[in-house]
Amino acid sequence: MSKTVLICARLFDGLGEALAGPAEILIEDGIITDIAHSVSHPATAKIVDLGDRTVMPGFIDTHVHLCLDGLNLRQQILECSATKALTGLHLAQQYMRYGFTTLRDMGTLDQDWPTINLRDAIESGLVHGPRLVVAAHMISATGGHADMQGAFPCRCHLGLSKVADSPGKIRELVRAEHAFGGDWIKTMNTGGYMSFGDDPAKVTWFEDEMQCLAETARQLGLPVAVHTGAAEGCKQALRAGARSLEHCYLIDDEGISMAEKGGAFIVPTMQMTREDKAMLKAGKLPMQAAWKFGRDVDEIERAQKRIAASKVPVAFGTDCGMFPFSHGVLEFQAMVAAGITPLRALKAATSVAADLLQRDDIGVLAPGKKADIVAMTGDPIADIAITENVDFVMKGGRIYRHQAFDIFQS
Repeated sequence: MSKTVLICARLFDGLGEALAGPAEILIEDGIITDIAHSVSHPATAKIVDLGDRTVMPGFIDTHVHLCLDGLNLRQQILECSATKALTGLHLAQQYMRYGFTTLRDMGTLDQDWPTINLRDAIESGLVHGPRLVVAAHMISATGGHADMQGAFPCRCHLGLSKVADSPGKIRELVRAEHAFGGDWIKTMNTGGYMSFGDDPAKVTWFEDEMQCLAETARQLGLPVAVHTGAAEGCKQALRAGARSLEHCYLIDDEGISMAEKGGAFIVPTMQMTREDKAMLKAGKLPMQAAWKFGRDVDEIERAQKRIAASKVPVAFGTDCGMFPFSHGVLEFQAMVAAGITPLRALKAATSVAADLLQRDDIGVLAPGKKADIVAMTGDPIADIAITENVDFVMKGGRIYRHQAFDIFQS
């Protein structure tokens, strides 16, 4: 039985209203067994003194795309599945260095199942990386945000898009995601910014189509995440019983109220807006996105302030893959800039994210939980930018980064 004792100056358990500490954490076979001012030090235990650092649960990013390259979509989605999976593995490992021990991948544009393969390889121990929760593909209507036909000549049918325009086909696609091992169903009920030929301000599913998808997923026991932009799209997703709404670019007060009453989670991906805004200003935003984003950016920022002022459960998610993974940790600062308190942002990436994922074994530091633990210098409640300073990463009781040791250092 492997045993480790961590010693730290400050501790955020993922649930509290303030930092605690000094504290010690006893870990046995990857599980936290005791947290106290002082715990027993078994003779065989490895003692790790983290000094003046703040310890907290490993970060959870609930919206990434390990097998997408948003700024090079036309070229990247034509790569073979193996290339996407290998690239995704590298990105996942590098992102883990920043403290992200669990990721929810929100879909790839591929005829095969690279993120499922990647999840299973990590889970089996074949390769090292963060824990993955996967929505394998993105389902939309023809001409919707997941339809890449607009990026290529109309005669080009490569099976990259998962599109449907009838209840039977919708059910077929959802059933396939379930059959091949998907953890979530991801759909798009409005257009998006980086895609071709659709508009985030327009709803692309009819009501019966959205209901059909949600009912099929529910019958199979799979939660539904909905990429949504238009205010009416947000409300349509909520009426269908979606567990999480992704982006909510143009959500209005009525949609916020519905989400609050219905208990849905919102994943607002606020750093993505800052990335796009900087590219728009520099003239580097892709042509298909520039006109849509330029039109909507002010309303997107107002919507984010509505979300921040609400009581909706907000989960941390970035949309990394549509921008560099090295910028993902900046989501904390983007959330705070929009009006979310630092404490709420930290919970969004720990206990709230775990709740969204229906995982009661992560996201909190407490006896019986998996030892997914990160540490950083400074106090992230006093200064949220401290989250950039992670220099200790443990997943399931195994240390992946500490001092000069860094298993993923490239």
